[in-house]
Amino acid sequence: MARLLILGAGISGQTAALHAKKKLGSKHEVVVVSPNSKWNWIPSNIWVGTGYMKPEQVTFPLEPVYKKLGIPFYQAKAVSIYPEGDSSTSNAYVTIEHTSQAKLGQTEKLTYDYLINATGPKLNFDATKGLGPGKNSLSVCTYSHADETSKELAKVIEKMKKGENQTLLIGTGHGNCTCQGAAFEYLFNVEFELRKQKVRDKARIIWISNESELGDFGIGGMFISRGGYVTHSRIFTESLFTERGVEWITQAHVKEVMKGEAVYENLDGEEKSVKFDFGMLLPPFSGVGLKAYNKNNTDITAQVFAPNSFMLVDADYSKKPYEEWKPSDWPEIYRSPKYDNIFAVGIAFAPPHAISKPMTNPNGIPIFPTPPRTGMPSGVMARQVAFNIADMIHGKEKEPKRKASLANMGAACIASAGANFFKGTAVSMTMFPIIPDFEKYPDTGRDLGYTSGEIGLAGHWIKHFLHFAFIYKAKANPFWRVVPE
Repeated sequence: MARLLILGAGISGQTAALHAKKKLGSKHEVVVVSPNSKWNWIPSNIWVGTGYMKPEQVTFPLEPVYKKLGIPFYQAKAVSIYPEGDSSTSNAYVTIEHTSQAKLGQTEKLTYDYLINATGPKLNFDATKGLGPGKNSLSVCTYSHADETSKELAKVIEKMKKGENQTLLIGTGHGNCTCQGAAFEYLFNVEFELRKQKVRDKARIIWISNESELGDFGIGGMFISRGGYVTHSRIFTESLFTERGVEWITQAHVKEVMKGEAVYENLDGEEKSVKFDFGMLLPPFSGVGLKAYNKNNTDITAQVFAPNSFMLVDADYSKKPYEEWKPSDWPEIYRSPKYDNIFAVGIAFAPPHAISKPMTNPNGIPIFPTPPRTGMPSGVMARQVAFNIADMIHGKEKEPKRKASLANMGAACIASAGANFFKGTAVSMTMFPIIPDFEKYPDTGRDLGYTSGEIGLAGHWIKHFLHFAFIYKAKANPFWRVVPE
């Protein structure tokens, strides 16, 4: 019997677990480790953050699902990996620290034949002084953060109803943040809620971002074919901001968040500040901080993980200049170059470089988005890795044959811009490929036949449908495989 150990139970970890168990059956073991007792459909946290949904509508307990599937589940955080075993055993293992109340703080060793690192990101609020919940800004990164944010938004709305003007600052809280899309969604859901509450005239809404321009979204922007002509996502996005009366600050690295004020540097090296009454600023991401040791108990973390703690995989990590970046730099099978039985999926793998053009201000501060690796691409790569491991365990293949490079993968994204069944809207975007390929598509970097952007009520209905569909799938309900990644 072979054992596949999966670290993490988010979108990528849960997807890998479901597919692997289906492929491996009862003859082999799939084990999941997650510090969280609940699964969270993170894309809908933005709706929790406005009060449109409650935390229980975007979460469910993990243990009953795994019990139903026959998957051992450990509520614990992974601490270190021993891919060669140690002096007492030659079996590869991971040390874990339990986070459940019953075993809080207890440590344990879990052996494995294959390992998938799907731990996701550490929310690195400490990268910016004063950033984050409990300090001077809010977040929608977790359902508990979003719930707190909705309560603070309600207080601001009450002040506006009493005639007070309020400034709302929403965006990214560091020069190397990713997931501009989540902040974008939250901003326009807040703007919609203010109109719904009839206090929009009392609100000044400001977007602050490390993007070089609106519509970059960490993917270098994209060209869209509409009405017989080609337009850039910058025009599309600027039109939306202007139509909704939202101000914007781009090319910004927030260096400190004080009570009611954010201090930032721009690409020109100027230090500026913006005052606010309500601030929701996303943090940068890093890896969760897993360590790695060889059989002699020597620390080999730097050989397995990048400096940002994301796991190294089959990518080109040479420090090539931007002009030499190629789609082939990106990983295809997500396997560790040092250990053949270790894989990393979703946010847990280290990208070879950004997708957007890197920019640094005169003070040496990098101000550009790091690449997004969430949602649909995260699920696709997790499925392919699970299939590859199952094929190798069954002896069908000696090497991973299925590939899932972001350079050969399309993506669809639906960004909510106002939650209401009859009046809501959403921005629906598709692109192919995710990583621009200017050799194949010299004018635009992407295939215009598969790259699009629209806004309307239909997108909101689809976003709602996907919310329920993906939660249904994550619960491993009947015919879950019908729901695509």
